[in-house]
Amino acid sequence: MQINYVLAGITGCLVALILAYPVLLLCRKLKFSQTILHYVKEHEGKSGTPTMGGIVFVVVPSLVFFIFKGDGILSVMAAVIFISYALVGFIDDFIKIKFSKNEGLTPFQKILFQLAVGAISAVFCIKRGVTSVYIPYTQSLYGIGYWFAPLAIIAFVATTNCVNLTDGLDGLAGSVSLIFLCLAAILILFQTTSLPSYYVDKTEYHDLATLSVAVGGGLAGYLIFNTNKASLFMGDTGSLSLGGLIAAIMLFSSNAFYIPIMGIMFVLSGISVILQVIHYKRTKKRIFLMAPLHHHFQHKGYSESKIVYAYSFITLIVGLSCLLVYR
Repeated sequence: MQINYVLAGITGCLVALILAYPVLLLCRKLKFSQTILHYVKEHEGKSGTPTMGGIVFVVVPSLVFFIFKGDGILSVMAAVIFISYALVGFIDDFIKIKFSKNEGLTPFQKILFQLAVGAISAVFCIKRGVTSVYIPYTQSLYGIGYWFAPLAIIAFVATTNCVNLTDGLDGLAGSVSLIFLCLAAILILFQTTSLPSYYVDKTEYHDLATLSVAVGGGLAGYLIFNTNKASLFMGDTGSLSLGGLIAAIMLFSSNAFYIPIMGIMFVLSGISVILQVIHYKRTKKRIFLMAPLHHHFQHKGYSESKIVYAYSFITLIVGLSCLLVYR
């Protein structure tokens, strides 16, 4: 069974590497390029960089996953959500390019879609009896019944927006998501081997782990083109799909409460924006030089590479701490 995870990850990575350059050339030819916000002066030289690169790690890993998956239905639903978010992100990116601005779909349109996905996922899980959650740093699993519905909706809205906000530096969202997905796969596999069979459906869990690894492999290949200085941005095609996938995998594996822990850097991105907006509306003063938080550090003089490394390192350490209970 373990060889399937290795093969899924390697295959996803290799195919993404092969596909990324043609996608880059196609985006250049079609002039699918990013318009940079004028007030992010450190990014002035990035204007015109091809975007929609998320296609690379959405299409390929999804196909790879279906080659290596078993008979689980939850993982298929997660893959469908992944692709659905990518389509919405693609529309958002296309509107930005079409009208040469940095705003695509309205916040209301995005939230409406996220609420719909959360509601559909909640109904899907409740009908299949997947309404339990693990308590982080324990091996305890608790059923929460219909309370799973609001949890699912909150998880999709919060995770998707926080991952999207983290996509502001070369390789940042991709690197943090890669580490998160790899750790999520390990967590899920540990749960299948360490917990009683009545706690977990091993087929479903193995397929969710396979999906995590396949997308992680695709991200690893894509990041060759996305690390500083990026030649291909993921766009909302990538960031929205990653947020939706992370929420789906963690919800469907009963690990929703691990999202804000393993995704601590996503959370900080979201919280920094919320605090900045609220404080500025009240006082006309800013807490951070710029939000999200990674732009604050950039204005403080830290290089993009250092910020990306720090975010990735913290994600790795905090994520590894979540696995200690299964030692």
